[in-house]
Amino acid sequence: MVAFLTLVLVLLPQRVCKLPLRKWSVCEPLPIDHQYYQPGDFVIGSIIAQNYLFLNLIAFEKCPSPELIDDLVVMTQLYQHIMALVFAVGELNENLQILPNITLGFNIYNSLLSAVWIHHASLELLSTRGGFIPNYKCDIQNYPEAIIGGPNSELHRHMATILSIYKTPQFIYGSAPVMDHQMEAAFFHHLFPNGAHQYRGILHLLLHFRWIWIGVIYVDDDLGEKFIQDVLPMFSQSGICFEFVERFPSESFSNNIAEQVDDGLGLCNIVMGSTANVVVIHGEIQTTIILRVMLEFPAFEDVPIKRKSKVWIMTAQMELMSLPFQRGWDIHFIHGALSFAIHSKQVTGFSTFLRNRKPALDKGDGFIRAFWEQAFGCVFPNSKVNGENCTGEEKLETLPGAVFEMSMTSHSYSIYNAVCSVAHALHAIQSSKFKHREMTNEKRWNLKNHQPWQLHDFLRSFSFNNSAGEKVSFDQDGNLVAGFDIINWVTFPNQSFRRVKVGRIEPRASEDILLSVDDDAIVWPSRFNQAQPLSLCNENCHPGYRRTKKEDKPFCCYDCLPCAEGKVSNEKDTDHCFQCPEDHYPNKEKDLCIPKYIVYMSYGEPLGMSLAIFVLIFSFATAVVLGIFIKHKDTPIVKANNRNLTYTLLISLLLCFLCALLFIGKPEKVSCLLQQTAFGIIFSVAVSCILAKTMIVVLAFMATKPGSKMKKWVRKSLACYVVFTCFLLQAILCTVWLASSPPFPSLDMNSLNAEMVLKCNEGSTLMFYCVLGFLGFLALVSFCVAFLARKLPDTFNEAKFITFSMLIFCSVWLSFVPAYLSTKGKYTVAAEIFSILASSAGLLVCIFPPKCYTIVVRPDLNRREQLRRTFK
Repeated sequence: MVAFLTLVLVLLPQRVCKLPLRKWSVCEPLPIDHQYYQPGDFVIGSIIAQNYLFLNLIAFEKCPSPELIDDLVVMTQLYQHIMALVFAVGELNENLQILPNITLGFNIYNSLLSAVWIHHASLELLSTRGGFIPNYKCDIQNYPEAIIGGPNSELHRHMATILSIYKTPQFIYGSAPVMDHQMEAAFFHHLFPNGAHQYRGILHLLLHFRWIWIGVIYVDDDLGEKFIQDVLPMFSQSGICFEFVERFPSESFSNNIAEQVDDGLGLCNIVMGSTANVVVIHGEIQTTIILRVMLEFPAFEDVPIKRKSKVWIMTAQMELMSLPFQRGWDIHFIHGALSFAIHSKQVTGFSTFLRNRKPALDKGDGFIRAFWEQAFGCVFPNSKVNGENCTGEEKLETLPGAVFEMSMTSHSYSIYNAVCSVAHALHAIQSSKFKHREMTNEKRWNLKNHQPWQLHDFLRSFSFNNSAGEKVSFDQDGNLVAGFDIINWVTFPNQSFRRVKVGRIEPRASEDILLSVDDDAIVWPSRFNQAQPLSLCNENCHPGYRRTKKEDKPFCCYDCLPCAEGKVSNEKDTDHCFQCPEDHYPNKEKDLCIPKYIVYMSYGEPLGMSLAIFVLIFSFATAVVLGIFIKHKDTPIVKANNRNLTYTLLISLLLCFLCALLFIGKPEKVSCLLQQTAFGIIFSVAVSCILAKTMIVVLAFMATKPGSKMKKWVRKSLACYVVFTCFLLQAILCTVWLASSPPFPSLDMNSLNAEMVLKCNEGSTLMFYCVLGFLGFLALVSFCVAFLARKLPDTFNEAKFITFSMLIFCSVWLSFVPAYLSTKGKYTVAAEIFSILASSAGLLVCIFPPKCYTIVVRPDLNRREQLRRTFK
């Protein structure tokens, strides 16, 4: 199949490979003698990079055999591209509906991946057949209507240099080159969707599987550099990090083979030693050949590098290519890989067309004999190479997929669509001219008289359906309007493989539905046991933790810290923990917000029930004491201590105990208004009664002294004035409180983690402490007065008991303030109830038991004579 071969003799340290050059001298070019030519009214020129040289194999331990030299220069997979062209032309020529009475023809030129031969083929297309005289053609029938070039981007750039001058339509079925001049690009029709759509698809695929820690390998050419400069920053902005970004070893022919081998080993070591399980490969159709050689370098060089399966993500330009010497190499490396491919469908009849190819039947095929020898490993008679003879009856369908595929590949499908596009464009021109002729009564118009550049407007303004039922059209930039298929590669032990469509990229869809993938249909590399691979710099931060960046590491590498108190994170790899809503609280793992329960001091819980029982007990005790005093109201001890004041004190104490019940139960608007005001006013009356009793005792003893002027103050009305004044002042404070900022029911959501406390909000904290402060002031005055009267005669004197009771009262309420401020939730209410009960009980227990004891147990002491004896 090869018509041109350039070899460079290389002298390597410690090993020299002498390659037989056959009949060719070093660096001597040979003419292109393998052309597939079919005449026709309209000619389609096809320049295909059929052969590929990989001389770096000279660096292997053993020199290639003479037979290996022939293997090195043939890529049998590209033969299908030629067959797609032949099949499309034959199908269109048989279709009388498109171009009746018109025959399509074609020329095939082998570019050899050489700029020299690409220019040579381009000029030959513009010359008379058989005479290389560019721009001078005698056989106008052979003038090309369109050129199909591919599959390498460099091929297109060299084609455009000459063909764009003549405005010849050029179809590209590989990746679009980076053009130096926009005028040259104007005549390109890319049988490839806009490359930006593919890169968006790769990004969406990575994000879909949460692969944020990846490696990148690219071919060192213009497209590769553009990919690195323009696309990878876009990946980074979307949260993708790169463990390595490396380029493949140079493919150029050089005498520095040892350096290229070292580069290949270094790259293999980087890839296999990386923690990234996903590697994006940006390359051309032949890049898989380089990849396979790179992965085999350690075995050839006896370097201990362990091969690890990776999920390769390959661009649509790439195919599983191999040279014949790679035929026995394992293709399991590609098992589970994901690649992009131009959306395609199988064309009816193409597989049958391939199965019917036979060297004996297709005499006009200048490539089939060379292809047959390389594909089946045999030789035809008169061959200069010894080997098993080819019978010509071998079956293409028996070849492994890595050698030749029977199903139409996406590149072959693009060639097929290119031929169909030219035919339909010519048909559109013919139809438009025919209509114009009918309207203007012009003479007969001949389609053969048009110029090739006239196809451009038709190619970019019409669409058609090919025989596979697919709509084919180009946008205004000359790009094919199509999507990408996502292919999952599945290999088998017999070196065969299957491409499974597992997803689709639809460029015209919105961002959220741009990518569609069937995750369950994907077969992953064997190393991952059919579990979706992870590709992360480190383990995920689980819910309940947040990420924090590691110093001197990419942003995808991070440490995991637990969320702060009161905050949660319910997703993996979150950068921030968030605060739960006020009516929710974090669970123990800090990965979920749980609704808070509403709680309050209720009668149903043990604490509320216990306090209610104490309230009833003390209330009953107070009622009993009051009953005793009422029953013995005429006894000296009751009269001596101001009977009415004692009744008032006992009744106020009874109400103090009962007002504690206002703090138990569900807070309501009325109960909240009564809680603090009732407590403040009733306690003021109780303490003012204590103060009045103490003042009367003091004044009574002072009035007994000769010449004392205190007798006028010792009146029953004095006690009423004291009690009423204290009551009035406290009532005024409570009225101002209720008028300005009254208490109200509220939910305290912040005091407790797991509960919302329904309680009475004081409204005005200042007024609350004013009411409490006034009580404290009365208690302090009462304590001071009682303390001064403690040494007065002991019989019927309450001063000592009042002193002790006020000491308890003040101690309770002084301790209440820090307890009230430090407790949370319903325990704040419990502290207030306890203070009410303790202070009221202190007054009751310290003052009245001695009197009750005297009245009930020792009535002999409850006599007037006993009172007089004391004063004497």
